[in-house]
Amino acid sequence: MSESEPVPQVGQLVHILRGRDAGQINVVVGVVDDKFVLIADGDKRKYDRAKKKNINHLELFQYISPEVKRSIDETGRVTNGKLRFAVSKFLNDQADLLEKEEQIDG
Repeated sequence: MSESEPVPQVGQLVHILRGRDAGQINVVVGVVDDKFVLIADGDKRKYDRAKKKNINHLELFQYISPEVKRSIDETGRVTNGKLRFAVSKFLNDQADLLEKEEQIDG
């Protein structure tokens, strides 16, 4: 892994670029090694059946969910509800940002 590539962190939100789940937003629930992470969204992909995904097939967002990160750090796991909450909160925040940009541009 080169120095320029971002290292995914637990709780970080990602956009899936390739595979059956392409286009979906998921949360990193585990880091396997420097090439693979475990992702879940708490809805279609539950925490207990997290998907192992190649980092090159993901777009990493600069957003890390504090609830998910804290839960995994403290207990070693996270509820599916928290994963769903993290994804919906992120999407709502993104929508708010887009609206603000449109108001500024318009």
